[in-house]
Amino acid sequence: MAATPKSRLASEHAVVTANRLADGRAVWLAADGSWSETLSSAAIHPVSAAEPALEQAQAAVRAQLVVGPYLVDVADGQPVTLRERIRAAGPTVGHARAGR
Repeated sequence: MAATPKSRLASEHAVVTANRLADGRAVWLAADGSWSETLSSAAIHPVSAAEPALEQAQAAVRAQLVVGPYLVDVADGQPVTLRERIRAAGPTVGHARAGR
């Protein structure tokens, strides 16, 4: 499984993230099993009980919806690491316009 080992997580809670295969955008696994572009829609799991969410994410990999799912540490609903805060904020570059 391509998940972050639980021993590397510093906080008690985590969300599942991946990249959408269709466009590469960072997405977050919501409680209803959908993938959202906003972290605020992500289901927050106790790290000790996050395995079922990772298994659900792996099913989305097999369905070719997302790639590279893993757990992200969160505290107060926000990612702990700078890298994940940047990913949650959205793309850092604009999309090129067709014909340019």
